[in-house]
Amino acid sequence: MQNLPTQIWQRFPLPGSLAALTSLPATTANVKTQAREGGGGSDGGAKGSHLLSPRPLSPSRARCFLSSFPAGEAHAPTWFVAAAVGIGAWRGSQMGQGLWRVARNQQLQHQGYSGQGYLTREHGRRLATNSISNTNHRKQAQGGIDIYHLLKARKSKEQEGFINLEMLPPELSFTILSYLNATDLCLASCVWQDLANDELLWQGLCKSTWGHCSIYNKNPPLGFSFRRLYMQLDEGSLTFNANPDEGVNYFMSKGILDDSPKEIAKFIFCTRTLNWKKLRIYLDERRDVLDDLVTLHNFRNQFLPNALREFFKHIHAPEERGEYLETLITKFSHRFCACNPDLMRELGLSPDAVYVLCYSLILLSIDLTSPHVKNKMSKREFIRNTRRAAQNISEDFVGHLYDNIYLIGHVAA
Repeated sequence: MQNLPTQIWQRFPLPGSLAALTSLPATTANVKTQAREGGGGSDGGAKGSHLLSPRPLSPSRARCFLSSFPAGEAHAPTWFVAAAVGIGAWRGSQMGQGLWRVARNQQLQHQGYSGQGYLTREHGRRLATNSISNTNHRKQAQGGIDIYHLLKARKSKEQEGFINLEMLPPELSFTILSYLNATDLCLASCVWQDLANDELLWQGLCKSTWGHCSIYNKNPPLGFSFRRLYMQLDEGSLTFNANPDEGVNYFMSKGILDDSPKEIAKFIFCTRTLNWKKLRIYLDERRDVLDDLVTLHNFRNQFLPNALREFFKHIHAPEERGEYLETLITKFSHRFCACNPDLMRELGLSPDAVYVLCYSLILLSIDLTSPHVKNKMSKREFIRNTRRAAQNISEDFVGHLYDNIYLIGHVAA
């Protein structure tokens, strides 16, 4: 303990002024005026050891303690502070760290590495790095259009932070506007009238929503506009969702569709904005359109449950069993066999056998997915029941059908 003050003083060079000590936050030394009496001797050391309790050292207590030393013993406060630093560090306190920061900050100030100067130099270094990167970017853009200056260009202070598409290359402007829907594109036309009213943009919107229309394959009449066509197609779709017959008549009156079951079937097949309930009613009444719609499907090299799911995505199944459901399954069975003649020949399947399998898949889907059915059909039961209806079907093939429904889900969901 006698050599401890000297070692700590050499390790932590404290500042000369006592203001640094009194300005520190709470320390772990509770110094009393009796510390002067316990500074020497073995008894005094024992008496002074209890003075370093974990109570904080306030500035008033520090001044009271320091004023108790005579003028000739100016080194005593320094010895006591050094001892407090060492013992406080041993006890895991914050006083040693605080005094070390004071000494370290003074050392950095003498070396010219203060926090403000460091931040200033760091900020300057970052600015220099950004300047170099921007210079390299501008150098790479030489010989063509300087995109950097185009993006930074502003017509007025009110448009600060808003890119003017008219300042960009036309290809880039059209690419940006092509991601907008019809409503946003109409709003954009209020700012960039020439760009947002371009026929190519509205043509893309029409064909992405309504994939097939008879007017697409005709010579456009005088004054034709794809923007006006989009409004008519949207109006006709809303009319169809309210009354299918009136919607089809609207399309024909505007010259959008020809009065042909095949053209109507193509329009339905390539459109996703029609209400499926109204569409089911319309197809139930127009069986000629239903026949052409079924022939548009291609089930080549598709597994039977997956092909049935794709079929019911375009032609929704009725909610109840009946004549319309039987008609759909019959038409699907013939179309599936027509698309896969080699597979049907290999498996020995006929349209009637595919019809039986489709019905079995629909019943199995209801059995496995319905929460009202508690005792689910097992794989063995499904194989036994299916092979009773279609004896030429292999057991492995029927087992794969069950696994597909069990893992993927309903075929007509």
